[in-house]
Amino acid sequence: MLIGYLTLGTNDLEAAGHFYDALFAGLSARRVMTDERMLGWGRSSNETMFSVITPFDEEEATIGNGVMVALNAETPENVEWIYAKAMELGATDEGDPHDRGSSMGFYGGYFRDLDGNKLVTYCLGYKP
Repeated sequence: MLIGYLTLGTNDLEAAGHFYDALFAGLSARRVMTDERMLGWGRSSNETMFSVITPFDEEEATIGNGVMVALNAETPENVEWIYAKAMELGATDEGDPHDRGSSMGFYGGYFRDLDGNKLVTYCLGYKP
């Protein structure tokens, strides 16, 4: 299955833009779309785009229970950089980066963005 883009709701598009501009710089992604309700980041127009959006119905954006976005950081060092950058930018800790004990060698760190959306930055193939 191919995913073209995903969106997380935000109540402050400007603050979310600053947060993700800085965070995604560490993943070699940049802002590829800007409009009055939605901002999007990616590495190219051929890859999945991550975006934040103010809800179309003009109601408050809320977080979903069980919803999480996974950011593939490729190496443990990148995982740690992204996690630390998120904390520096005002994210909330949901579990610092470490080996999660998976048979896939899952090394990940969890956090919530400024709107409370849950994200994980991870890499596979980690060997302590």
